[in-house]
Amino acid sequence: MVGFAWIVQYILARMTRVAVALLQKDGKVLLCQRKKGSRYGLKWEFPGGKLEPDESALDCLKRELREELSIEIQRVERVETHHAYYEDGGVFEVEYCFVSQFTGEPTNNTFEEIRWVNWDELRSLDILEGNKQFLSKLTR
Repeated sequence: MVGFAWIVQYILARMTRVAVALLQKDGKVLLCQRKKGSRYGLKWEFPGGKLEPDESALDCLKRELREELSIEIQRVERVETHHAYYEDGGVFEVEYCFVSQFTGEPTNNTFEEIRWVNWDELRSLDILEGNKQFLSKLTR
């Protein structure tokens, strides 16, 4: 059992905590494409980012969306937590925040591209691997 506890501690120590927003408008969701040359370059993802030490998911999301898209979150309906594991060793705890109200018009400050997509179009995009399981649950 000591070996198992060590493995759990190792994974938790390497885990990156992330908060992302599901922004919806007119039946579409906002997706962002990572910059070419970045880790997981040109993959599509939800906007958000890594939590800083002692930062809540909501505070992180407010900070990240202000920086990345120049918008302010007004209301989050619910949060779902999922884990994502990547072949390159990336281990992530992702807080998916369903944002029901925000102010401002999203402006691309960081990404290769941002795009409002419907749920059918979302399935045709090259989505970040860690989001695929969560998305398959949503689009069923």
